[in-house]
Amino acid sequence: MAELQVISTSRLRTAVRISGDPDGVPVVLVHGNVSSSRFFEELMALMPSLWYVLAPDLRGFGDSERLPVDARRGVADYSDDLHSLVEAMGLAGTPFHLLGWSLGGGVAMQYAIDHPAQLASLALVAPVSPYGFGGTKGAEGTPCFPDFAGSGGGTANPEFARRLGAGDAGQDSDFSPRNVMSAFYFKPPFRLEEALESAYVAAMLQTAVGEGNYPGNLTPSENWPTIAPGQWGNLNSLAAGNFNTVALVDIDGKPPVLWLRGDGDQIVSDTSLFDLGFLGQIGAVPGWPGEDIFPPQPMLAQTRAVLERYSANGGRYEEEVIEEAGHSPHIEQPEAFLEAFVGFVRRNS
Repeated sequence: MAELQVISTSRLRTAVRISGDPDGVPVVLVHGNVSSSRFFEELMALMPSLWYVLAPDLRGFGDSERLPVDARRGVADYSDDLHSLVEAMGLAGTPFHLLGWSLGGGVAMQYAIDHPAQLASLALVAPVSPYGFGGTKGAEGTPCFPDFAGSGGGTANPEFARRLGAGDAGQDSDFSPRNVMSAFYFKPPFRLEEALESAYVAAMLQTAVGEGNYPGNLTPSENWPTIAPGQWGNLNSLAAGNFNTVALVDIDGKPPVLWLRGDGDQIVSDTSLFDLGFLGQIGAVPGWPGEDIFPPQPMLAQTRAVLERYSANGGRYEEEVIEEAGHSPHIEQPEAFLEAFVGFVRRNS
């Protein structure tokens, strides 16, 4: 069982789960949105005992300090927080293996841009597109509108956000955190056993809810769907216009990259059920301006195009698709996930 500690860094109080041998291979795991390091605990128990594994809670999640997120910096607040933890844990100057899941994948890409020499390898698990979440089109990430309408804090489902903030652990609504997790974090019909599901729901309910955290604020727009990114909060930190990690292709000393994803991801895909372009196309959001103006965001195609450029510029990457898994392949198919990830780390240690 991983030990949970709270570390005071130069930036904030960060909760971190720790397992393994402090003299072993250092591995850092960064969780996704509306979750915490608790979502890695079962995986950590299966990792090699000679690894030294750290899984922090990002600001506003889990047991870490509830500081606001300055989305004007993209995910740089999270990346800077991570580096302050690396320094506090004595890992600065020691290359480590960094894995980021979903939002954490965006943080991991930003960290690689900011501190490339610090990484022995980079694993991206169901990562946000390098062009952000929502509001862009084409593999090159062209903005649908100049103000990046259709992305950011205003895209969150208000009933889900309300129930999250109210601490709703039930299942009487499609928008309860429990039902959203079961329906979208995983590929149906996968379902966790009840005790573990409740533990994950409890971790979701630790999410700080408000304009400074989840989902963030919004900016009214004259463009469809009448909302553009705001300046604060984590959905805005991932919004097109605030977030862009394409600079990854130009970093020096490129660490090897593993891109891991489930074959049934409903959140990060080219037909994402959380992308207003796709929801407009299927008639779920009225007023859709059409395929030419606001098509579904090709999230996978965008990531692949950037990683191909990374490879062309002297880096290398592998793409691994986990069968019968959705947005959380490390939970749904831990054996297949570990086979891919452990092999990747060992090849690059």
